[in-house]
Amino acid sequence: MLLWTGLGNPEPGMRRQRHNIGFMAVERIAEYYRFSPWRARFKGETAEGSIEGQKVLLLKPMTYMNLSGESVQQAARFFKIPVSDITAFHDELDLAFCKVRVKRGGGAAGHNGLRSMDRMLGNQNYQRVRLGIGHPGHKDRVTGHVLGDFAKAEQNELEALLDAVAAASPLLAKGEPEATMTKIAMLCGEKR
Repeated sequence: MLLWTGLGNPEPGMRRQRHNIGFMAVERIAEYYRFSPWRARFKGETAEGSIEGQKVLLLKPMTYMNLSGESVQQAARFFKIPVSDITAFHDELDLAFCKVRVKRGGGAAGHNGLRSMDRMLGNQNYQRVRLGIGHPGHKDRVTGHVLGDFAKAEQNELEALLDAVAAASPLLAKGEPEATMTKIAMLCGEKR
């Protein structure tokens, strides 16, 4: 079983914030592949299903971003899922809006959700699906940007990105990060 966690914050008023793009991604995957209804477990919400025959547990930690690792660690321990089979979908300031990078391991780069996962899992060898939200241009504007809603002008691109992430999920489930990125880029109409 694979554990795919979307990182975000649980407040209803935060649903459309850039920081919640990880939640948006796993919600779209659950919808696309007709996963089970979301239910409360492991200090979060989970949905179960399969993608191309691979069992996947989707998780949205309800602990707030800074404590995401608590939820992820509980789910991983319960199902005995090794860190190498965990994927975190998260917002990435250092990528242009709608760009996606898939990588394994690395530092938290100031992302509190990843920092919490690193601490609770005791290991950084999980996969990350970095979903670009763009940088506002100056470090003084970062908090407002990250915690701001996506603009109306960004909605069509955001929807296309979320659909592309869902459509590329079989490649991700097979452990093909390069092919996953290529398919997402192709579906979003960009050249890689």
